[in-house]
Amino acid sequence: MYKYIRTEKDGHVYVLTLDRAEKRNAFTPTMVNEIHHAFQQANEDEDIKVVVVKAEGPIFCAGMDLKTFENPDLDIPNPYIENQNISLGEVFDRLYKPSIAVVEGNVIAGGFLIVLGCSYVYCSRSVQFRLPELEIGLFPFQVMASLLKVMPEKKVLQLCLETQYFDAEKGRNYGIVDGFLEETNIETLISSFANKSTKAMKQGIQALRTLPKVDYSERYKFLKEVLDNLKMEK
Repeated sequence: MYKYIRTEKDGHVYVLTLDRAEKRNAFTPTMVNEIHHAFQQANEDEDIKVVVVKAEGPIFCAGMDLKTFENPDLDIPNPYIENQNISLGEVFDRLYKPSIAVVEGNVIAGGFLIVLGCSYVYCSRSVQFRLPELEIGLFPFQVMASLLKVMPEKKVLQLCLETQYFDAEKGRNYGIVDGFLEETNIETLISSFANKSTKAMKQGIQALRTLPKVDYSERYKFLKEVLDNLKMEK
């Protein structure tokens, strides 16, 4: 039912594959909404414990397809999905299952929103990262919000100002990458979620996303209420 992505459920694992390799997996408004729709399916399926995000082709994601965002008529709607005006960063914030990005191609511009939106990021050592927006008179505004999850503000600004490629080792030093595929048994990590409580993980992730909106003095009260509700639902 999707034009730009593929999805597959295998036991407790939900695999979402970016499938626009001919356009370097650059995302259109419809593609963003397809990912959102797929994630909502994953949220609602109690059998799914973990979401794995992959990509077809040599480029993991080249970011936003600027032509389709500037002229929506160039986008091809999916008749099964009603497009919402939603950003890719919001889409990942609304996924309430653990997620693993398996990155085997370069990540450029808005592609950062995908890897930074995942709970774990494992990439090939050959992968490179780049924020080129300034070279075309733009700025990686949305990426900044995601970078702030893993980097200090000063480093975020520096990274947005530097438009050259940087390697996977630097990505790990920045906190963007958690490890390398050549040194990691991804299947073992995926399997580790099989016997974990779907409800507990989902509510934990939702609470973590809500926490910044809760007044500091009320945070422990809020978290105790979440814990008490989870105990009652067991």
